[in-house]
Amino acid sequence: MKKNVIIIGKKSFLAYYIKKNLNKKLNILQVSLKDFKKLSNTILEKYDYVCNCSITKKYQNRKYVLNNDIDIKIISKIKNLKIKYIFLSSRKVYKPKKNLTELSKLKPIDNYAKNKLITENKIQLLLKKKFLILRVANIIGKPIKNPNKVSKNFIDNYIEYKKKNKNIKYVNYFKDFLSVNQFTTIFLSIVNNNLNGIYNVSLGKKVFIAEILSWLNKHNNKIFRPINKIKNNDSFYLNNEKLLKKINIKIKKSDLKKYCLNFN
Repeated sequence: MKKNVIIIGKKSFLAYYIKKNLNKKLNILQVSLKDFKKLSNTILEKYDYVCNCSITKKYQNRKYVLNNDIDIKIISKIKNLKIKYIFLSSRKVYKPKKNLTELSKLKPIDNYAKNKLITENKIQLLLKKKFLILRVANIIGKPIKNPNKVSKNFIDNYIEYKKKNKNIKYVNYFKDFLSVNQFTTIFLSIVNNNLNGIYNVSLGKKVFIAEILSWLNKHNNKIFRPINKIKNNDSFYLNNEKLLKKINIKIKKSDLKKYCLNFN
């Protein structure tokens, strides 16, 4: 039977692709936060999961304030129901380094990451085992139109720099990327396998900036020029072995490359 999932975020990038890619494989109700608040317990009890994809600028940029935490507001509505909560956290809760596991040192360096970690801790206290915390790597996907977008990600910056058609210098450090199609494949498997706990959601391999830029910008790779040094303290990738043992799927670098080559 298809799982029933509520996705919160009408204009969210990830909410859009979860709905688009998984609509035939899950029973998805995509709603705004405002409309979610109006749902009765009778309706909510029909769903297996709720996942919030929305965020506020204050939560993104400022120190933690409970009133800015959308996830905790949602949880206060569902904490006494059987529905499981999926929290989209960030790899930024870790101190950057290679092969980060779920037990690696947590050292958020900006307000966004600090707020995500605070929310993680609150979720574990409030929901006991009725949660999934997904520490997600960088997602590559075609942006959707959203004039109220809270923050820019790697692909937003790439598109902006490319439009300028000027030489852009960058440090060739390595990061961890997933295509949005890989992410939704993982999301589906996580839901269908009824997991709970904390998981890294990632490719699990080094992807150098030079590599991904060469895939994305294959027709004009002279725009982006590497600086001849690597800042190891900015480099990272997540170990995804804990997750892969549970969902039994393969996340390939070749599939990420293929997606990027067909990006434009």
